Amino acid sequence: MLRDSHCLVTGGAGFIGSHVAAQLLAEGAHVRVLDNLSTGFESNLDVLRNEDQGNRLTVINGDAADASAVAEAVDGVDYIFHLAAMASVPRSMREPALCHRWTATSTVELLAAGAKAGTKRFILSSTSAAYGDSKYVSKRETDPVAPMSPYAAAKLASENYCAAFGREFKIDTVILRYFNVFGPRQDPASEYSAVIPKFVSLILEGKRPIVFGDGGQSRDFIYVSDVAAANLLAAIHDDAPGRILNVGRGESTTLLQLLDELRLLLDRDIAPIHEPARAGDVRQSLADITELESTLGYRPEVNIADGLRASIDYYQAISSPA
Repeated sequence: MLRDSHCLVTGGAGFIGSHVAAQLLAEGAHVRVLDNLSTGFESNLDVLRNEDQGNRLTVINGDAADASAVAEAVDGVDYIFHLAAMASVPRSMREPALCHRWTATSTVELLAAGAKAGTKRFILSSTSAAYGDSKYVSKRETDPVAPMSPYAAAKLASENYCAAFGREFKIDTVILRYFNVFGPRQDPASEYSAVIPKFVSLILEGKRPIVFGDGGQSRDFIYVSDVAAANLLAAIHDDAPGRILNVGRGESTTLLQLLDELRLLLDRDIAPIHEPARAGDVRQSLADITELESTLGYRPEVNIADGLRASIDYYQAISSPA
């Protein structure tokens, strides 16, 4: 159903966006990437260009919050996969206005332009941070929202814009709330790097990883190819429009358990350094994925151990001298 369709992936030079673009190309779609390269990398696009399907890839260097760049990007597009955002809680605490622009303003611009251009469906990449420090261990889409950071607040604003445009304009919208995504192309060098690339890169260097708090905080880690697959299914399933869907594995792992697994896989016995907990971080995060399974007919396929092995292979490759 996606073969020969025209798809826009915002943030397509980034970690998750480049995987979504790759799976779309593999399905036979024509893919247009809109990215300002503030956190994405040309090298992620080079991987796609080097594949046989690279002639179906177009790249626009522009900001998803800029109306003129968006108008060019959505022209003739059937599906919009909106992944461009400030994907960092700590940075959002320091730069809330920029976070709102990159996350919420971009959503409004894309929805308005997409509705005007006749786009069929808009798939928003949202976040489990919407639930905040919920009293419920397993988060369901019907649970109350309680944002603890400008990042989470901007994502919730984006969700509300999706709901409004889905009701009042001729554009279907689907909201995917990601839990903790990991895998190849996740930047280990960024100040705002996620926990797995940061842990792996430090352990490979023989350095002690930093754990904020006691390490008992838990996360639901999901491999990036499973997240990309959920995006593609959200674009084509008839029951998806108007839905909010958790995208996780439905399994909980504490940071100390994660470190134990990494030490085993890397054969390194390195103890962490504990520092104070960070503002805006939630204690427990676990997805109830019942709606994901029933709506899209999909359950994530890659377990955490296999995903960590693939991630380690990637970080070892990029850290090795050419």
